[in-house]
Amino acid sequence: MQTEQIVRTFTEYLQDRGHRRITGSTLLPPPGDPVLFTTSGMHPLTPYLEGRPHPLGRRLVNVQRCLRTTDLEEVGDRTHLTVFEMLGSWSLGDYEGPQSLDWGYGLLTEGFGIDPGRLHATVFGGDEQCGPDTDSLELWQRHGVPVERTVEDNWWSNGPTGPCGPDSEIFLWTGDTPPESTPTGDDRWVEVWNHVMMRHRRLDDGSLVPLPQRNVDTGLGLERLAMLLQGRGSVHECDVFDPWRRLLPPLWPLDEPSQRLVGDHLRSAVVVIGDGVHPSNTGRGYVLRRLVRRVLTVLRQDDPGRTLGDLPDELIRHTLDRFRQDVEPSLVRQVLLDEERRFDRLLQQGRRILGRPRFRGPLGEEDFHYLHETHGLPRELVTSLRER
Repeated sequence: MQTEQIVRTFTEYLQDRGHRRITGSTLLPPPGDPVLFTTSGMHPLTPYLEGRPHPLGRRLVNVQRCLRTTDLEEVGDRTHLTVFEMLGSWSLGDYEGPQSLDWGYGLLTEGFGIDPGRLHATVFGGDEQCGPDTDSLELWQRHGVPVERTVEDNWWSNGPTGPCGPDSEIFLWTGDTPPESTPTGDDRWVEVWNHVMMRHRRLDDGSLVPLPQRNVDTGLGLERLAMLLQGRGSVHECDVFDPWRRLLPPLWPLDEPSQRLVGDHLRSAVVVIGDGVHPSNTGRGYVLRRLVRRVLTVLRQDDPGRTLGDLPDELIRHTLDRFRQDVEPSLVRQVLLDEERRFDRLLQQGRRILGRPRFRGPLGEEDFHYLHETHGLPRELVTSLRER
């Protein structure tokens, strides 16, 4: 099942159950949102989750592009990406968690044809502030799906304060043997879909108060689902990455983890630039700068002559089309090349600075902090220069 068919199956299944499809936003969150980038489908919907009536009603579905920097160090493994697409559905004060989970089970097993015997669920087991999620537990028991109860792993929040609530996560077994253990005990269980019962608001003092309405907010990573349905070994092997896997290895021979990082970060940089962000030393621009410089650090380790000028136009155009961005590939290329020139100047400066007697021995945390804050040399670049 190709990615576009997955999207159609997901949205049509929920539209048949009264959900209206809404247009996903850019990576830039709405005014007033404290995060730099949209990290989940719920961000643009925060006012409606807090009680404002949505013009399209109480049942919604969409596809939202997201960016997460919290997983940056994990990019290159089999399940994490920097920029990805999130399939989402919402009940704004309408149906409750068990109905959402029941539809989720039906979509996974009937719509996508997943063997129910490969599913496992987790539910919130309760703590001193909120009781156990017995409704979700009973729903999974009726379907014969094994359930694991946790506390912290099944409580969703958007930060230290704000909307939050218990969630139930659905996992799919990816091992070669019959399912074993539980999701917290075996990483061959891969999280597929999270259903959040968003009923509370956490205040500054840590206490919980009810939201004006009881919502359900679900999120399902598109590339991760495609990986599972297409029988691929990682998200980097699903169909949306096919052009990257075809064109990058002959251009820049790298080991598999490095190939994944370069493909992910360049693809993410194209999307960020396509949404109007330019490199800078702060905020969103710094995230973009960090992505590009991590790519260049990897590329230059074995061959200083590698340049982003060799990046095929096909990959830039494919990514812009994939994320429905009306930007000329030449503009994206120019931003990348300008940043590469800045990086080269930084390399020259870094070599001079690291040649000083102070930095010839082992470096401590104070040294790394000084080099970054005073000279703009990030840790990974310093480490790379010292290895040469």
